[in-house]
Amino acid sequence: MSRHFWAALIISAITLAACSQDAETGDKKEEDEEPPAIPVEVATAIRGDIYATYSGTAPIEAFEFATVIAKVGGEIREILVEEGDSVVAGQVLARLDGDRLRLEVAQSDATLQKLKRDFQRNIDLEEKGLISTGDFEKIQYETEAFEASHNLTRLELSYTEIRAPINGVISERFVKMGNTIDVNSPAFQVTSLEPLVSYLHVPEREYRLLNAGQTAKLAIDALQGMAFTGTVARIGPTVDPQTGTFKITIEVSDPSRRLKPGMFGRISIVSDMHADVLQIPRSAIIEEAGASTVFVVEDDTASKRIIRTGYVEGGQVEILEGLTDDEIFVTVGQAGLKNGAKVAVINAMEAAPPTSDVTPSTAQ
Repeated sequence: MSRHFWAALIISAITLAACSQDAETGDKKEEDEEPPAIPVEVATAIRGDIYATYSGTAPIEAFEFATVIAKVGGEIREILVEEGDSVVAGQVLARLDGDRLRLEVAQSDATLQKLKRDFQRNIDLEEKGLISTGDFEKIQYETEAFEASHNLTRLELSYTEIRAPINGVISERFVKMGNTIDVNSPAFQVTSLEPLVSYLHVPEREYRLLNAGQTAKLAIDALQGMAFTGTVARIGPTVDPQTGTFKITIEVSDPSRRLKPGMFGRISIVSDMHADVLQIPRSAIIEEAGASTVFVVEDDTASKRIIRTGYVEGGQVEILEGLTDDEIFVTVGQAGLKNGAKVAVINAMEAAPPTSDVTPSTAQ
């Protein structure tokens, strides 16, 4: 072989050996380097009362309302109330023309007085035996029948004053001054605003948890979520076999009159309460394989911890087992964590538990 061939072979061998050495050195460096810490946010659990609630939606309705109708026909002579006015049962809302009926009452009253005087004279004659019993009873019947007719005429005259049947507010006026209305024509709508009610149709599985007298909280969309407190007034005694639900009636009082019938409410009924329990944000919990877990941080290492939860209210979850008051858990960044992963806490000062020499605040 030529000298050039041997020279090329030696150079190739040296180059291959150098590359092999560099590769081994690189692999060793990669093995020595640890993976970077994963940035997370952490927190400690809080203590407080938590409530078990059933939530649903329903419109607000008036418990009572009535359409006031004209019981006699006539011309509207006077209107005493307007829409939005508060009224009480029996209050006069409007007056009709009653001239004809007043004349009829006056005429009937005069005739009745004459019949009563005649009847009184016949009592004296009957006692003396100067009139037969049959004639006396006929006069008595005629007098009583005319008195009943007289009372009916007076009743019709009283109907010329249209009165409120219930306490409430005038929610609608159907008549105008000078209009002539017929019998049974609607005149006003009276709506009772105390109390207001909502009707929830609840699945039968919740039946054992709900009872009359429980507190209900109502958030009203139209009032930017303003909250009102109500009470479960009644629970339906039967379950609808077609829907599998039962009806509950919630009453709410609002003296300020901000609540209006027809508004849409989000209703939460408190069925139970656990006092001073450990709570963490719902977002910190990972649900997998039927178990609830959180990542607990100790010495910049995240460890997966199985927990047992209780009541859930809003964004908070009651912790029954698996976590203590002073343990730090991951609230943001846990989705990509693995058990034993190194973490970098980016809100360490905020999440640090208070030291023993700090006097706890009693402000609410």
